[in-house]
Amino acid sequence: MTDAALPLANPPAGPAATRSDPVLDRLKGLHPKVIDLSLDRVHRLLAALDHPERKLPPVVHVAGTNGKGSTVAFLRAMLEAAGHRVHVYTSPHLVRFHERIRLSGRLIDDDHLAALLEECEVANAGNPITFFEVTTVAAFLAFSRMPADVVLLETGLGGRLDATNVVDKPAVTAVTRISYDHRQFLGESLLEIGSEKAGIFKPHVPVVLAPQPEADALRVLKLRANAIAAPIQSWSVEERPDGFRFESAKRKLDLPMPGLAGVHQITNAGVAIACLDHLPLAVDDDAVRRGLATVEWPGRLQRLTRGPLAASLPPGWELWLDGGHNDSAGEVLARQAVDWSRGQKPDEGSGGGPALPLLLIYGMLSSKDPFEFLGPLAPFTHALRAVAIPGEEASFTAEESCETAKLCGIRDHGAADSVGAALADLVAGRQTPARVLICGSLYLAGSVLAENG
Repeated sequence: MTDAALPLANPPAGPAATRSDPVLDRLKGLHPKVIDLSLDRVHRLLAALDHPERKLPPVVHVAGTNGKGSTVAFLRAMLEAAGHRVHVYTSPHLVRFHERIRLSGRLIDDDHLAALLEECEVANAGNPITFFEVTTVAAFLAFSRMPADVVLLETGLGGRLDATNVVDKPAVTAVTRISYDHRQFLGESLLEIGSEKAGIFKPHVPVVLAPQPEADALRVLKLRANAIAAPIQSWSVEERPDGFRFESAKRKLDLPMPGLAGVHQITNAGVAIACLDHLPLAVDDDAVRRGLATVEWPGRLQRLTRGPLAASLPPGWELWLDGGHNDSAGEVLARQAVDWSRGQKPDEGSGGGPALPLLLIYGMLSSKDPFEFLGPLAPFTHALRAVAIPGEEASFTAEESCETAKLCGIRDHGAADSVGAALADLVAGRQTPARVLICGSLYLAGSVLAENG
């Protein structure tokens, strides 16, 4: 999910208004009437600001459909565990825009953010520019002015024409799992989508590739890398009962399960470790282990144990939150459901506890394919309550999502006015504990985190 070329969705109710809010609102108004993916607007604004993108520490540039945010989170945790100062740019945010820009370990201060945005606004001189483009330039400006050892840069939409793709020579580029998303911009086939993601590769810059379930995606990535002499790095991970093993030309490590729940995070952690091998920074094996243990990435298979929503559950119930919204996310959650159904303990890598019935609270943007996401999860779902995403006009209605659930074979389904109402309805209908998963959209995840405090 990203707003790289789209207007920003209405944010969920959250913290009180800040100095940066009016500037962000004004910048949304500059959005071009017709979307044309291009780097021209970004290059123009960067030039007006004396090219901050040329004054950065070593850059790790990460693209992909699923897992790129988690990969960046692992990288940050490991690098900071080694004592390095890390700038980070990710998108979208869950509750507040400030989450997108992290300066040397801290989220950007509101006054600092407002000043940067105003500077970009003046330099842009009222010209059409997308919200993602102008805020990406603001991030580059911030990164160029504060010392750090490394910049972690996550693409928004695609890669080739993504606003982040203006760094001529990053230290390393990486592509996580590729799947179907943003087809109206990236293409209908994995060959087309993969080609767009591969657009971040640079001549002679090392490339780290995640395993790709589809041969077409892997083939186009390799073809592009070979065409520009970007060396593809060899690495592997192997799941083990007590963790996983990572191997590359520089490291052979037996590691515990990552701190982010879900066996799919082993691969994302592997991509991150492989990237470390190509940075001009020392990150020893102990820092890798500590980073794996301390990593945080909200809204990605996150267990909620505090706040009013979690507190409303009876003893023995569990509440989980995930922002995945495409076919790959549905498959990952289905695999997690299998692990949960086996009753694995958290230290066995499932991220869950006992075998409990799985209940869904589900909402999705109308720009996504609900059947690709919900289809894999349906066989493991005992009941579903559908909600519209708060404050989002481009959301499926609860009734529309109920129809999707019905067509996917989920018999116990119903509409609810809110997540709280959906949770209460699910609890009222059961006499024994269950596991509730709120899922279908990062915007829904952000709304839940804002509501739950």
